[in-house]
Amino acid sequence: MKNSDVIIQTTTKVVFFIIFLFAIHIFFAGHYTPGGGFVGGLLTASALVLLLLAFDIRTVKKALPFNYTVIIGIGLILALGTASASILFDVPFFTHAYDYFKLPLFGETSLHSAMLFDLGVYLVVVGATMNIILSIGSDD
Repeated sequence: MKNSDVIIQTTTKVVFFIIFLFAIHIFFAGHYTPGGGFVGGLLTASALVLLLLAFDIRTVKKALPFNYTVIIGIGLILALGTASASILFDVPFFTHAYDYFKLPLFGETSLHSAMLFDLGVYLVVVGATMNIILSIGSDD
């Protein structure tokens, strides 16, 4: 291991969490400001790509043993299920519901069914991006 590898790997460990936390912030802020599942998913995928650049694919797969194809499937089920659930309630397609809840630490907060749709989009974007990156970069 060269000295430059140690510097890059140590910096990456810190920067990964900064990017990931910012992605989570963008994901939750997407209901009231620009952002949401797509942008949050791209930021998360970029944080994972940063890990792949600093470490090798085997190390990242060992640390994060996710099957990204399954993640895409879960995301599609969430997104399509949330969008289609409105049909069960006899309202137009893509109609979302929301209400205000008192949550500990957060106080009165509005929760939207659109957040489940955004979570589905987030998972699809992360899964698809990582599948593409890993298929390009793998030796197998």
